Amino acid sequence: MTDTPARLLRLLSLLQTPREWPGSELAGRLEVSPRTIRRDIDRLRDLGYPVEASRGSVGGYRLVAGTAMPPLLLDDEEAVAIAVGLRAGAGHAIEGVDEASVRALAKLEQVLPARLRHRVSSLQNATVPLTRGDGATIDPRTLTVIASAVTARERLRFGYLARDGVASKRQAEPYRLVSTGSRWYLVSYDLDREDWRTFRVDRISEPFATGSRFDPRELPAGDEDGAELLARSMSRLQPELTVDVRFEAPADVVAARLPAELGTIEPSGEHGCRLRTNSRSSVEWVALRLALVGCAFEAYGPPELVEHLGVLGARLSRAAARPPAAGRT
Repeated sequence: MTDTPARLLRLLSLLQTPREWPGSELAGRLEVSPRTIRRDIDRLRDLGYPVEASRGSVGGYRLVAGTAMPPLLLDDEEAVAIAVGLRAGAGHAIEGVDEASVRALAKLEQVLPARLRHRVSSLQNATVPLTRGDGATIDPRTLTVIASAVTARERLRFGYLARDGVASKRQAEPYRLVSTGSRWYLVSYDLDREDWRTFRVDRISEPFATGSRFDPRELPAGDEDGAELLARSMSRLQPELTVDVRFEAPADVVAARLPAELGTIEPSGEHGCRLRTNSRSSVEWVALRLALVGCAFEAYGPPELVEHLGVLGARLSRAAARPPAAGRT
């Protein structure tokens, strides 16, 4: 292999596997001399790749963690696996999968060859994820188009279905994607309304980056990243609930089964724990999440939550007590 750039890329690809490579083995793989390998290692170090060498009969080279993330070279199977994983997480707004994950997916899909992009889509279309019903699913392509427009500061056109079911066409300057753990929101400046707006991404359809660039506007006073704007928008749509619940289970067990956005679980008594929090989520959603914990609990407030839990419990009791329909087993 006489092409130096191609040889360096091949060498880097080998070093990114988690093992130590003897110089003689690298030389054999690349069909060059051990001296050429030493020179290529020096070139990689000059480029900022932290290649560590060990001496002795079993010594060799390996890539170690440095101060910055170097570009990764992925084979076909690795690229497909990462893309599918990122798509699955982003599409269901899994807690902890935030804007950085969507940006990574957007970058990866931009450079995926057509044959690999087809494999990713085929694999995802052939599988059904087991979701927990606490958030709307989103086409990952919608997220990646929006994320790319945010990064490139390109104006965005899209269809939007409002809360009351009214459909409209919107043109906006996208500022930030924000994940609440159960849903994705787009914070942007609406050019038609001439004001800042937030949009639920699962209600956005056919987003299209126009290619028209814009200079970011200043957010409203007191907001640094768009999250405050989203919080204010959500507070106008949903009244705040002051939740107070005690569970008959250890705090670590309950915390593992509740979304973190509901707040911190604190020990209460010898075997129980308590949740005291303020939530902008709907009464129906909070009640469902409490029921899914899978242990006995008592709700002290707010009154509307206590009332809805009673209605939900009665409904479930009737469903369980209902005899089989005639002709069914």
